[in-house]
Amino acid sequence: MVTFFIVMFILLMLFLFKYIDDLIGKGFEWYVILELLMYASATNVAMALPLAILLSSIMTFGSLGENYELVAIKSAGISLQKAMMPLIVTVSLLSIGAFLFSDYMLPIANWKMGSLLYDVRNQKTAFLINEGVFNNSIAGYSIRVKKKDPDQTLHDVVIYERNTNSGNVNVIMAKEGKMLISDNSMFLVLKLKNGKRYEETAGGTSGTYNPRQRFMRTEFKETEQKFDLSAFNFKRTPEELFKSHYAMLNLRQLKFYKDSFALKGDSITRSTYSDLALLARTYRTDSLNPKSSVKILKNYKNVLELIPADKQVQSIMSAKDHIRSVKEVLRGKELYMSDNKARIRGFLIELNRKFTLAASCLVLFFIGAPLGAIIRKGGLGLPVVMSVLFFLLYHIISTIGEKSVKEGSLSPVIGMWIAIFTLAPLGAFLTYKATADSVLFDIDYYRRWLKRIFSREDKDLVS
Repeated sequence: MVTFFIVMFILLMLFLFKYIDDLIGKGFEWYVILELLMYASATNVAMALPLAILLSSIMTFGSLGENYELVAIKSAGISLQKAMMPLIVTVSLLSIGAFLFSDYMLPIANWKMGSLLYDVRNQKTAFLINEGVFNNSIAGYSIRVKKKDPDQTLHDVVIYERNTNSGNVNVIMAKEGKMLISDNSMFLVLKLKNGKRYEETAGGTSGTYNPRQRFMRTEFKETEQKFDLSAFNFKRTPEELFKSHYAMLNLRQLKFYKDSFALKGDSITRSTYSDLALLARTYRTDSLNPKSSVKILKNYKNVLELIPADKQVQSIMSAKDHIRSVKEVLRGKELYMSDNKARIRGFLIELNRKFTLAASCLVLFFIGAPLGAIIRKGGLGLPVVMSVLFFLLYHIISTIGEKSVKEGSLSPVIGMWIAIFTLAPLGAFLTYKATADSVLFDIDYYRRWLKRIFSREDKDLVS
């Protein structure tokens, strides 16, 4: 549990570092950030749980080996496999729980986090007025103040209205102002004092052209300027729009969608043959009977000899149009088929991922437990280094396999299970070495071995 929460904390920090620019300065309530972190924690279980099992198994058996407790267990006639049996049962139960979590809870967490993260990233930055800087957050306006007091009093205010077709023709300038927010936070009110309004409008009536323009200046002692802030309020997109993504479906839904797209691919194939048959009937000429064409062509070296000379050019042009039409039909069907196959591969990737999460917990345990018994080091030093190295190896192989499946160069079963197939023999090898009390990672052993080799070479040179 300790290693799981440590890994989860690290993954959450990486998540915050990745999306820090989308969270800062947008005026979110604390519960929005907390909700996003909660969903991110649930989605990180697929990576945190296998790494926690690997790290904790190395630490546990490394501590047993460092304190000579494994020696006492073996001297009592209990093999390493028998000593590992209670933990094997525990990890098996964790693997079953991981599968159930990935099938029932993880799709919902991915769905909730995906929709919330989309809204968070598309939220506008909170409206702020800084001294000496033009603020363009409000559509149609550009606001600048020379100085702003702590009590929201503004000095030397300049407001450009940018909502006209001819540019910044309307300008408001005031020596002093007060910034207020309405009770429902929907409007910003600027109470301006001692200012002027400059307005420039095009001359002439509607529908007529007049190069002359009209300029109007208005002085005021006090006025109010209201701005709509509804665009800065946090709005949620309907979550149903995100529910059809691969990562947001459970096992039953993935099978249903996969079969649906497979039927769609079959219908596209059938429609392709029917479209080509229709084109063939459209461009077929009466002068050439398809049933007797094979027998007739045997007597001629060139098919054009069957066509009268005055119709040969027309026949060639018709054939080119036919070929062009066939290419366009096949090109369109190819795009549909490639997109359909990519969707099916996406469903198969998520379907296999639900099983690989449970299998990875078992495989990484059978790597970590014997590895800890071999290195005989507990704590958070060497076990952390070893666990990170092996987990990186597993993650890199699985990522390469998943990318190959998405590109279509590997089947989904091989691509998603290639990391398991690669590391399972390594776990069996380490278990055998740990059972045989191997000194696989004993530096002193290799040091003595090198000394013996160099001493033999020195004796051979002397002799």
